[in-house]
Amino acid sequence: MNLRDLKYLTAVAETEHFGHAAAQCYISQPTLSGQIKKLEQELGVTIFERTNRSVSTTPIGLEIVKHAKLILEQADVIKQLAQAQRDPLAGALRVGAIPTVSPYLIPLILMPLKVQYPQMRLILSEEITDMLTQRLLDHQIDVAILATAVKEPELEVMPLFEEPFWLAHPRNHELYNKDEISRRDLSRINLLLLADGHCLTNQVMDVCRIKEGIIDNEMADLRAASLETLLQLVGAGFGCTLVPALAVQGSWTTDSGIIARKLHLKDAYRRVQFVFRKTFPRKKAIEVLADVIRSQLPNTVRKL
Repeated sequence: MNLRDLKYLTAVAETEHFGHAAAQCYISQPTLSGQIKKLEQELGVTIFERTNRSVSTTPIGLEIVKHAKLILEQADVIKQLAQAQRDPLAGALRVGAIPTVSPYLIPLILMPLKVQYPQMRLILSEEITDMLTQRLLDHQIDVAILATAVKEPELEVMPLFEEPFWLAHPRNHELYNKDEISRRDLSRINLLLLADGHCLTNQVMDVCRIKEGIIDNEMADLRAASLETLLQLVGAGFGCTLVPALAVQGSWTTDSGIIARKLHLKDAYRRVQFVFRKTFPRKKAIEVLADVIRSQLPNTVRKL
């Protein structure tokens, strides 16, 4: 048994398909199948139940895969510890970000980071909060940019900034001539929201003091997968939404029929933060990236 066999094992368990697992491991399917069979013979147990259509992990297989992941994670920690000793800023840093932060923050920092720390290479991915949290715990990414609190004791938090919410409404909306938007105004608007799974959805509803059960059915049917789609619906006159301050840029604020209004409400903001494993050995790299982010933020957000 070796680390290579354990990688094959976890790949099959995750994909539930020998062909997909082989492609993920960059080997042929017969080679992978043969190694898994040898491992099962060595251990004297059946790890995977195979049929012509599917692959499932046996109960003992689930326990073995669980320990295999832990071993692979610790092997990765050893490599990262050695790299951190040589140069904690060198090499790849795997960064995940939620979709309502990534397209507005990442373009601000890529060039400054390249100029100041050319030895650091970012590997970026974009997913919703639950997926990023799980990928952190599975050691698939090194740090996540999130806008919600985390409860997992294995994870550590580094605050970056507080981002106010702005109201986006159609140009011909009844709020156009109102000097300041109140909480009562927000509770009465036709509120457009992102699809379930996006943390922004719950944050916006909290600010507007709106509960899921009282969202108008028509509005519920217009859930969007991205903030850009949501803003197009606002511009078309279907309703209003709240947008984070970093998103208040670009052509949509001037020529799309949308008015962006800053909210003067004490809790109308969200806190954006780095989340990473407490055991991650290259914390210096995360601190450097945090400094670059803070240095490039516009004055529409508050640095932490």
